[in-house]
Amino acid sequence: MAIKINIYNQKAEPVGEMNLADKVFGVSANENLIHQAVVAQMANKRQVLANTKDRSEVRGGGKKPWAQKGTGRARAGSSRSPIWKGGGVTFGPLKERNFSKSINKKMKQKAIFMVLSDKVAANNFVVLDKLEMEDYKTKIFVGILAGLEKVFPKVARTEKIKIGKEKKAKKSILIINDNKDEKVKYSGRNIAGVKIINLENINVVDLLKYKKLIATAGAIKNLEKIYIKN
Repeated sequence: MAIKINIYNQKAEPVGEMNLADKVFGVSANENLIHQAVVAQMANKRQVLANTKDRSEVRGGGKKPWAQKGTGRARAGSSRSPIWKGGGVTFGPLKERNFSKSINKKMKQKAIFMVLSDKVAANNFVVLDKLEMEDYKTKIFVGILAGLEKVFPKVARTEKIKIGKEKKAKKSILIINDNKDEKVKYSGRNIAGVKIINLENINVVDLLKYKKLIATAGAIKNLEKIYIKN
């Protein structure tokens, strides 16, 4: 069963409707699977920064510090010993560590479908007919977003008592564009709380990080074409 949703233009005017595939946008959520996909993505992105040297890698220490006997001090064979200041480190972190985690391709896709379905169910999803910019203008792009934000349903406030000035809500919008438009990319990259990606860069972490999702109709059609097999 397909899910009907309105299509808007850049002026936030409804220009038509489209059917969303139930196999992509109507999947029930599984928190364990989503968590596994997030952990795998974050682990594969993690860089190995910490690295220590053991006693064989530390510089110096070729000569015995003092005689074996007769000095009254404890025996010492090398200044590279871990018990010496500036010596090697025992059991320290090494750059050869591997944090990567594997996840089944179908499981990863399923997790993306679950998050997309949740966006649609929560009315945090808006479809654009196209996203184009005539010039590199952040001000114009902000105006487009301001119009589209009005399409999203407003959450009713339950607070009866207001203390001080009301804080302005921060933006949290992920935009999926179907083509690599440099003018769109550079016009929206400096807006706080807004991220623009292409379809090939869609991932679970970004979908969860940003509350609202705006996608072009072309991106949705290509998404369903890639992942749905007839």
